Amino acid sequence: MSETAIGGGFDVVEVLKRLPHRYPLLLVDRVIELVPDQRIRAVKAVSFNEQFFQGHFPGAPIMPGVLQVEALAQAAGVLAIETLGLRDSGQLVYFMAIENAKFRAPVTPGCLLQLDVDFVQKRARVCKFAGKASVEGKVTCDVTFTAMIADAPSSS
Repeated sequence: MSETAIGGGFDVVEVLKRLPHRYPLLLVDRVIELVPDQRIRAVKAVSFNEQFFQGHFPGAPIMPGVLQVEALAQAAGVLAIETLGLRDSGQLVYFMAIENAKFRAPVTPGCLLQLDVDFVQKRARVCKFAGKASVEGKVTCDVTFTAMIADAPSSS
């Protein structure tokens, strides 16, 4: 693919065409910039209406760190799907490993969580990524993770 950014990013409707995730687990609302083979910048608008805030934590709502990692992984999935030409292929991007996850600041309702993910290594079936989530320029989470490309499970 070209090394130029996909013009202007795209909205959640286009995200839904690339990811199998649906509410309540779709954690990418918009792609701001995507440069195939290199990086993606996406956002998640964190709303008080998120189901996880009911129990994490009542009276002091904080987005779970594991969901920040999942949001970064979903952004990486969009990057991999665009880079490897997997859209409508029936193949999915699956987690293989999560390494060096660090949680640096809480994410609360009303935040716009920025998701920045870079390719670290890319092979035919395995990709490694470095991700960083932030709110207003302050890093909330950074992580390295590996994913594999495989066929979707059969629905039998």
